This record gives sequence, structure tokens and C-alpha cells, in this order.
Amino acid sequence: MRVILLRYGEIFLKGNNRKFFEDTLTKNIKNSLTDYTFVIKKISGRYEISEYDVDYENIFIDKLTKIFGIHSLSVATKIETDEQNIIEVVKSLDLTNKTFRVTTKRASKIFPIHSMEFNAQIGEVILTNFENTKVDLHTPQVEVKIDIRENGYTYISTNDIPCANGMPLGTAGKGLLLLSGGIDSPVAGYYLARRGLEIEAIHFHSYPYTSELARQKVLSLAEKMGDYLGKIKIHIVSVTKIQEEINKNCDRDYMITLLRRMMMRISQKIALNVGAGALITGESLGQVASQTLQSINATNVVVDIPIFRPLIGFDKEDIMQVARKIGTYNISILPYEDCCTVFLPKNPVTKPKLERVLREESKLDVDTLLNESLATEEIIEI
Repeated sequence: MRVILLRYGEIFLKGNNRKFFEDTLTKNIKNSLTDYTFVIKKISGRYEISEYDVDYENIFIDKLTKIFGIHSLSVATKIETDEQNIIEVVKSLDLTNKTFRVTTKRASKIFPIHSMEFNAQIGEVILTNFENTKVDLHTPQVEVKIDIRENGYTYISTNDIPCANGMPLGTAGKGLLLLSGGIDSPVAGYYLARRGLEIEAIHFHSYPYTSELARQKVLSLAEKMGDYLGKIKIHIVSVTKIQEEINKNCDRDYMITLLRRMMMRISQKIALNVGAGALITGESLGQVASQTLQSINATNVVVDIPIFRPLIGFDKEDIMQVARKIGTYNISILPYEDCCTVFLPKNPVTKPKLERVLREESKLDVDTLLNESLATEEIIEI
């Protein structure tokens, strides 16, 4: 029988509440494969997926590699444990012109041949039955894995496929991601989701100064992030009036700082409404004017819930590399403006003093502007 074996990593470190993490992972697997028929069961610290249509195997693998909490997977042949059965399956593998090694795990001590001895025996079978094969114990092209379990079955596979790892999505609460449309924020959301945080997103726009294409870009980013996060709710909020009022009444060099403070206030209100315990941003220290230590401090003080900045110590190239990996990079670089480019000052303040920020902000009717902005909220589920 052809099966897919899934292995998890960090969940093993959990104690009495490990079942919660395992059950959540099982639910996430079922949700990801909801359009397909299959059977999933837990066996000795791993999962076995069986009774699926092999024609869809590549789709299964693609989806499973993106589920947080799975460390690796293998497509395996499951047989009743018997020495000759194992040899026959090994003979059916494609090992011609390959370097290989054999790794036997003998969880069932009923099987009479010790692991090292069986490795050598199967190695001889491979050398005898395939042309131009060669043993390589360190960097083989193919690792033949023979997993002899206590349940009377043996699983034979070649090479593991790495998966997303991390912790199962939904095991660490919920966070609200400030999704700008740039390269950084999707990567920030990815990293926090990888630690088990369920993600909702908020996007700020400045229509008519920003276009419908900018909005569609963000929805496309959310759809691509859905490969890892599943369904995502996006709260779309206008800050047009806020920017117009700042531009009209305040020192324009403080536009970004004042706007960020308002965005944080709005985000916190929505986060509390949806049960999110933290905000998430893609800020990287010193990358732009709003991401200096002083600017970050000026925005932190207006909210009471934590602000997670998983990329704070990342270089831009590091962030771009991850964006390419998760498929968001080519969308993020589309040349459609976001709200932060509207009324952009020539010389934005990079080290704002809080006393001066408060003086500029006092020129605004903050509560009215917040309420008017919140009234524009639109919720879209991707």
C-alpha cells in the first residue's frame, strides 16, 4: 500500500498538553486537504495518510509541505513485516546509477535481524540487482529507509521531503498583521504563523490617492499567504481623511510618525474586537524613517497590546529571500502605491522627540478621525 508519512518536530517537546497540539495539527491537515478523499491516523509519533488517489499525490505533497507543525514527509510503501516482503519492495525501487545508503529502524524487536546487520543485507540486495550503484554513507543520492514498526507493518521510503516545520497554526492565539503590500509584512506574518499564531490582517488605503490596483495587490498577497495560513480575514480601512488633516494642520515632516500612530490605534481597536492579542508589523530596524528606534518608540506608546516585529534584526536581502520562498515577492514588487507614499514629505523626521510629536498631534481631532476611519472598515475573507 502506498502511504504518505508525516513527521513532526517540536511538538515532541510538549508535555501533558501535547494532545492539544497533535489534534490541532490533525485538524489543519484535514482542512488543507478538504477537497480530497483520504484516511489519516496517528502512529508512533507520526501520521499516516492512506487510501488517497495516487493521481493527486503531488498535490497532497505540495499542500502538506506548507502546513506548519510538519517537519518532513515521505512517500512510503507499507507492507506486512516480513524479510522477503521487504526485499521484494527494495528490488522494485529505481536505484540504477545511484549512490545510496540503507537506514533500518527496528522498533519491533520481534523482527529477528538487528538493524546494522539488515542494513548490510539490503545493501547487498541493491548492489546485486541494480547496475552502477555505489554505497555512500555520508552524502548519498538516495537513502533507503526501512522502518519496522511494532504494529506488524514496515514502511519503506526513499528520501525525506522537508516541510514548513514550526508549530501548528492556531496553537498560540491570534495576531493582527499590518499588511502594507510591500515585501516585509507578508514575511512577518509567515514567521509568526510558523510559531502557531493565527493571523488576521489589516490594510490601510488612501483612495482616491491610491488605486484599485493597489488594493488588488494586497488581496493577491493574502491569497498567496493562504497557501500557508489557510483562510485569512482582511480588514480594509481608509486613512484618507487622516492624511488630509495631517497634511493641512501639522508639520509635514511628521506625517509618517503621526500616521503610524493613528494606524496603530486603529489596529488595536480592531485587534481587540476580533480577539487578537498582538499586532504584527514587518519593521526592520533602521530600514526606513519610520523604523528607527525613536520612531518605533513614538508609535509603541499609543497601544497597550504587544507589537511583534519578527524581522527587526533582518537584512533586506534576508527578507527578500524568504519572500521568494513563500511566493509573495513577485506580487510585493508590483509598482502600485500604498498609503504611506501619499503626501510623503521630502525630509521625514527620523528621530522624533515625543514632546514634539504630541504637540503636532494636538492639532488634530484624534478621536473623531479614528471613529471616521473605523467606520470605513470593510472585511474580506480570502
